[in-house]
Amino acid sequence: MKSFEGDFYKLLALLRGHKPFAFNRFSDGELYILQNKELILDADQVKVGENITEGIYKTEDFKRFHPEEHSFYRDRLVDAFKFTKRNYFNGLSCRCCVGDENFQWQLDFHGEYDENFTWANLLVNGNYPKFIHEMYPVFYEYPTVFVCNEKADLSVLPFLVKDFRVGYNAMVQDYGLIEVIRSWISENNVEGHLFLFSASSFSKIAIHQLYDYCDRNTYIDVGTTLNPFMDMRIDRTYLKSFWLGERGKDINKICIW
Repeated sequence: MKSFEGDFYKLLALLRGHKPFAFNRFSDGELYILQNKELILDADQVKVGENITEGIYKTEDFKRFHPEEHSFYRDRLVDAFKFTKRNYFNGLSCRCCVGDENFQWQLDFHGEYDENFTWANLLVNGNYPKFIHEMYPVFYEYPTVFVCNEKADLSVLPFLVKDFRVGYNAMVQDYGLIEVIRSWISENNVEGHLFLFSASSFSKIAIHQLYDYCDRNTYIDVGTTLNPFMDMRIDRTYLKSFWLGERGKDINKICIW
């Protein structure tokens, strides 16, 4: 039976053993794009399909997906979601976060059960303290590349050897950066590096294409986990609970399969 904690330690063992892998994660935003629903996340409104609520998102989190206009990028996200390869771990939105129907939709859409399916939330919620205390220190063992928002301050991360920046709605606006990174890997014979991604839906497409191109590096979608080190907002409940001591259920949440 799958274990939220057990899957975390599976990835940690690979990382500690310097065995290359990719951890990609498809959260609710990517789920809606995969379902080809219009998605708008900005300061004015939040729209998922026909459902519209008041906007709450800051500039770095803005995301807009229109099914007709952005079909090419949705297709690339589908490629990333359905990709299978040794040590390519595909994090799904779990049933306790998106409901049974959406969880089952992901399995049906993929078409076959992959033994490397895991949780999109694997590094957060109840596993976040383990991520900070046990996984984060291992990053110092690697020459590390960070793909993140242009507003991030990386000055307190001494293990970084390179960074690549994205801006607003990166899946669409910065898609060409994938080829830039791929060329950098090729031209510099980059192997044994750790690539961290905190670039929303762009991360999913980039991790797929880069791991497919060169599986001698490790690629991890860290999401918002390192925001406190990057002078970025820590408004997620699990971050506020861990770093600010605020009460919140997410920091103790063990997501179910």
